[in-house]
Amino acid sequence: MSQASSAERGSAALSRTVRRGRDFVAETDREALAVLGVTTVAMLSAFVGFLLVSAYTVVPFAVFLAAAGYGWVRCQGLTAKLLTLATTVSTIVVLLLIVAFVFVEAVPVVSYETATVFGLPVPGLRMFVQTRWDAVSEPIRYSMVPMIHGTVMVTLVSTAVAAPLGIAAALFISEIAPATVRELVKPGVEILAGIPSIVYGFIGFTVLSPWASDQFRILGQGTYLFVGVVVGLMALPTVVSVAEDALDSVPESMKRGSLAVGTTDWQTMTSITLPAAFSGVSAAVLLGVGRAIGETMAATVMLRGVPRLTDPLYNVFYGQETLTSLIARNYGEADGLQMDALFVAGAILFLTVLAISIGSQYVEWRMRKQFGGER
Repeated sequence: MSQASSAERGSAALSRTVRRGRDFVAETDREALAVLGVTTVAMLSAFVGFLLVSAYTVVPFAVFLAAAGYGWVRCQGLTAKLLTLATTVSTIVVLLLIVAFVFVEAVPVVSYETATVFGLPVPGLRMFVQTRWDAVSEPIRYSMVPMIHGTVMVTLVSTAVAAPLGIAAALFISEIAPATVRELVKPGVEILAGIPSIVYGFIGFTVLSPWASDQFRILGQGTYLFVGVVVGLMALPTVVSVAEDALDSVPESMKRGSLAVGTTDWQTMTSITLPAAFSGVSAAVLLGVGRAIGETMAATVMLRGVPRLTDPLYNVFYGQETLTSLIARNYGEADGLQMDALFVAGAILFLTVLAISIGSQYVEWRMRKQFGGER
């Protein structure tokens, strides 16, 4: 019954789409239809030529520009709709092509690192059950375990820095600060997000790392602890901005009701505002974690660049390598299976950040639905 109803709904939707298309063709001027058709065909031809690296791509692209320009003069509204639709579709297509390229390039090394379990070959398993990375000496191995460990360590430390500081700053801006202070502090926090990551990494390398080496008697520079601190400070503007928006979305009636029964401002913030905005605050922290996982330059500048595990595993006073720094440090010299292994690291990062982004969007959607912002 449910399958039949789903099929009926799909058929009805298709029929409505076809009917709207026929109505559009019947109601639109023939000249406008011709311009839209030529623009569409030329755009698709140029895109295919670009993918095929054809020298003749310039011809359909020139036709596209001419048709779009003519359409903008003669039928601006329809041309604008077509161009915006084309921009949206091309963005999605390019993203899908990038994802497909990354995963296809990772296939050879996944096949090379096949391991056998109970007599059954499992492609890529050896990359996650051993700890050896050596692209020079036999046996050649491309384990992702040391880099995954480094990424997890940096992420944990950065989350421990960004989450409490970000939530506290968002609470101050939203609930405590006077209007004048809020107008000054909030843009200042946003400006921090615009500072290039290499600047943070350079400060960490020239200030934090030498100080850590001297104070903790560490041989060489680079510790997961201070890389995590730097990355946590970089993620702080994201956490503050999203968390502050979540706190602002809590209805004033809930806060006033709490104050009316005799609670203090602090009790209202901790027992009403924060719990009510928990989903949005959680989304802010998750977005900050995503920023920490994907950070490249600070980790590359500060870490040693040795793909091995620390001893013991929880030792944050040494820093070896992360997934992002592995890619940044080796892509210029890598080839063959080593280059394919870098694509595997990219695929792992992509899937991890994708899962975190989906999770943050989900909890933010739940928050909006809870307060009636979305039905």
